[in-house]
Amino acid sequence: MSPAATDPTQHPALLIELFTEELPPKSLQTLGDAFGALILKSLKQRGHVSDEASLEVFATPRRLACHINHVLAQTPASQHLEKLLPASIGLDAAQNPTAPLLKKLDALGLKPDAIANLVRQHDGKHDVLYVPVHRAGHHLSDSLNMALHDACTQLPIPKMMSYQRTNGDTIHFVRPAHGLVALHGEHIVPCSVLGLEAGRDTEGHRFMAGRISIPNANAYETTLEQMGKVVASFGERKKRIQTQLQNMAQEHTVVAPDALIDEVCALVEWPVVYAGEFDAHFLQVPQNCLILTMQANQKYFALTAANGQMHNRFLLVSNLETPTPEHIIKGNERVLRARLADAQFFYQQDCKTSLQERTAKLSQVVYHNQLGTQKDRQQRLMALAEFLAPLCGADPQLAMRAASLCKADLVSDMVGEFPELQGEMGKIYALHDGEPPQVAQAIEDHYKPRFAGDALPAQPTGVCLALADKFETLVGIWGVGLAPTGEKDPFALRRHAIGIVRTLLEKQLTLNVPQVLTFTAGLFNQYPTCQPNLHDIFQFMLERMRNWLKDQYSSAQIDSVLALKPETFADIPERLKAVKAFTALPESQALAAANKRIGNILKKTEDAPDYFDATSLTEPAEHELAVMLQTIQGPVHTALQQHQFTQALLQLAPLKTPVDVFFDEVMVNDPDPQKRINRLGLLRALYTNMNAVADLSLLAI
Repeated sequence: MSPAATDPTQHPALLIELFTEELPPKSLQTLGDAFGALILKSLKQRGHVSDEASLEVFATPRRLACHINHVLAQTPASQHLEKLLPASIGLDAAQNPTAPLLKKLDALGLKPDAIANLVRQHDGKHDVLYVPVHRAGHHLSDSLNMALHDACTQLPIPKMMSYQRTNGDTIHFVRPAHGLVALHGEHIVPCSVLGLEAGRDTEGHRFMAGRISIPNANAYETTLEQMGKVVASFGERKKRIQTQLQNMAQEHTVVAPDALIDEVCALVEWPVVYAGEFDAHFLQVPQNCLILTMQANQKYFALTAANGQMHNRFLLVSNLETPTPEHIIKGNERVLRARLADAQFFYQQDCKTSLQERTAKLSQVVYHNQLGTQKDRQQRLMALAEFLAPLCGADPQLAMRAASLCKADLVSDMVGEFPELQGEMGKIYALHDGEPPQVAQAIEDHYKPRFAGDALPAQPTGVCLALADKFETLVGIWGVGLAPTGEKDPFALRRHAIGIVRTLLEKQLTLNVPQVLTFTAGLFNQYPTCQPNLHDIFQFMLERMRNWLKDQYSSAQIDSVLALKPETFADIPERLKAVKAFTALPESQALAAANKRIGNILKKTEDAPDYFDATSLTEPAEHELAVMLQTIQGPVHTALQQHQFTQALLQLAPLKTPVDVFFDEVMVNDPDPQKRINRLGLLRALYTNMNAVADLSLLAI
């Protein structure tokens, strides 16, 4: 009977809590999940819980904990066959034990008389010797010591701390740990970790409770909440925060990104939401500056009206419940007032200097030590924007103007304080300076898409500048040897490549990608250490496209289209739709297999011509195939010219029968060289027509 199916009074729940100093808030949820998962995994491996056992994880600013149901205090003893050696090595010709066998038994702690119990089994190749071995059960105390050690050493800790305990021992952990609770049902499990011995006592809320005792494993969450004023579950605290925010917002909308809610949730044990106000004159500052100031510096929540305009009320999440919160609210209002005053000052100072004037300072900002300054980069972006503008339907002059200004906000006070606002502040300052709206919008849009699912630039000037920025980054950074490796991609080249792919596909731009890469590489000629491998960059872009499309099409369908190394990406979606329609044809598999066969034949033959002489075909089967090929060539060519790729592939269906008959009745490698070359020419023409849309051989199963 599995542990999960046993009587819970015989196999009660297990509760583990590690009490620490304040844990890093941005990592808290990850640490909590990993702590519980590692303990459960270790106990499963030693047989204390079944695969069906449920795990509940708790994480607060000062504790990591987990609850596992139906845990065995002692795992049953077991017996299994231990593999030793092949019989030909373990036994001599007289079937007596050899020295290697005796040595193996000794390593297992078995005496020579265990030879009498040897079991011989055939593993499919030869006889193998096994010996029955008795395995004693595991005590929960021993297993938990191992599980805690595994959990504490394998946690995804962002930065390890070293600290000393009172006895002088040096401990390494994410934060100093001060308490360990380990309860199996109502009983303490003797175990230790990080120099701590397990008990049942823990700390409640720092201000609203003191030390509390947990009576049993199942009472942990309710005891902490009722006596300790601690909401142990991260998810439950988050729900309470969201509910209180909505209630306190009244008729307004809360600006509450998930990342901010998660971070606030990791800072409080007993969340209570209060509302405050700030002077309305601060609303003259661009509201995103105010919102970012509130979120980044103070972890406050802004409120907006139905029209999206920011209100001068804000919400804060406190870790203290009090009937008189006025002091908390007033104190936070005072702190926020200083922060907003800073933002107002930055904005007012920035507006005194135009973006055009700021561009001179870009020569003092190093972009990369092998690629020059941001001023050098500005010149490259202007050249690229001018080159790309006609291909994007943009005005070259507007595109170049936007390129000349798009990095100027990097040297503004506001972006210096809040780098997240780059581009957005550039647009605001451009409009303030009287720049054309297309230029201002392009400055903001040239970073798009910033993340998966983000919108693309809406107008041509922005599209042009966004492509210029991404091509310049991709080629330059790749050229100095910083191509992505594994998880390392410090310059976000994967994001830049997928941004290019998305823009070309969704905007249906027909620019030639290798040509753009070549032009971009030429802009780095003055930097001898920049040597971009354009072939590898192009392959990298195709791989990003493969990942982007994999949710819509099969790997074989995508590979068949990308195998043609398309230099323009705009028609790839239509080609994929055509391939998908082709695979639904009854003839598709036979034609794909034939195509693969033809390809293999042509690979082995260097002298296959690009043409054939229909009048020299002697066999009825090859003549029939040539007639059918000539019949479909015209419609296929017409469909391709009109980008009707589905229609082009559907024209191939009548080829199935003559192709099958051809391979059944015709010898391609005929002894007569003229016949052989002519037949290879026929296959070459057939292969070219079949693969005009995609490499159909890759669809063969």
